[in-house]
Amino acid sequence: MKIDLTETTSSKINQALVSARRSIGTPAIGMVLTLVVVTDEENAYDALRAASDSSREHPSRIIAVIKRVSKSPRARRDARLDAEIRVGSDAGSGETVVLRLHGELANHAQSVVLPLLLPDAPVVVWWPEDAPADPARDPLGALAQRRITDTYSAEHPLDELSVRAATYRPGDTDLAWTRITPWRSMLAAALDQQPAQVVSATVEGESDNPSCELLAMWLADRLGVPVERTLSGGPGLTAVRLETRNGVIVLDRPDGSLATLCMAGQPDRAVALKRRETAELLAEELRRLDPDNIYEATVKFGVERLGGPTEPSSVGSGQKRPEPAGSAAPAAKKAAAKKAASK
Repeated sequence: MKIDLTETTSSKINQALVSARRSIGTPAIGMVLTLVVVTDEENAYDALRAASDSSREHPSRIIAVIKRVSKSPRARRDARLDAEIRVGSDAGSGETVVLRLHGELANHAQSVVLPLLLPDAPVVVWWPEDAPADPARDPLGALAQRRITDTYSAEHPLDELSVRAATYRPGDTDLAWTRITPWRSMLAAALDQQPAQVVSATVEGESDNPSCELLAMWLADRLGVPVERTLSGGPGLTAVRLETRNGVIVLDRPDGSLATLCMAGQPDRAVALKRRETAELLAEELRRLDPDNIYEATVKFGVERLGGPTEPSSVGSGQKRPEPAGSAAPAAKKAAAKKAASK
């Protein structure tokens, strides 16, 4: 069911929500949180689709805030609120309210959203694009326990990482960080299978990809070793190489879907490591509402401490399984044998 309201108020929107639930026979509210999506008309469709898909795992009231900036001074003075209400099959597993704020009202979105929040339920604010420099101090961000941004959508993603580090508050998170969860899990599992001291690491991926920088900073912070950042043609993050005392561990994903895990003394293994959709990333972030201390430590490590990315050398598509520790390459073996025979 869809209901359109023009020149309305928050009180009338609440009344329409109650009437809509009664008309479709679901008067009870079974939602676990309020998800506020701050977006524009260009990105509203994709953002609402991702939020609706994630609500199948986390039933929620989705409030989309779309600020309609007027060009003429007269139109900017005329404050108006239009709303679209979706319940039932049109709103996933919860209900959706699309707010379009016109004129001066666009500068006071928090006063419109506050009466629409679910009582006694956590609030999450998500900026798919154009996140504020300090989400916790943003009027809408101040209403939330969890604030989700995406540095990948910024014009200068690596500069945006530095901004996120400078303005971090407990509850902030980044979908660029969420994208590397499978990589972090796979690398941690590999080190569990082959416990050894890591002496250096290399992370390969696209230029200006904040997920690559975050993974490199995570390795540098947690392992305390130098991490080199190299470039590839993508897609996204393509390979990680860990140099250990017992040999080399390589996780290589050249096609964005299937990866190969190579460890000394073990056969190569194919592992699923596909690039995930935004709805999956959002659903993962909604599973936890407490501060992410690991993300805090990683983003505050500082992207400038990694140095600039370099052209790829030994890591990348077609990386062969590393030789076991202590073994020599075939050419080196032949040279050693020839030298011994001449003595």
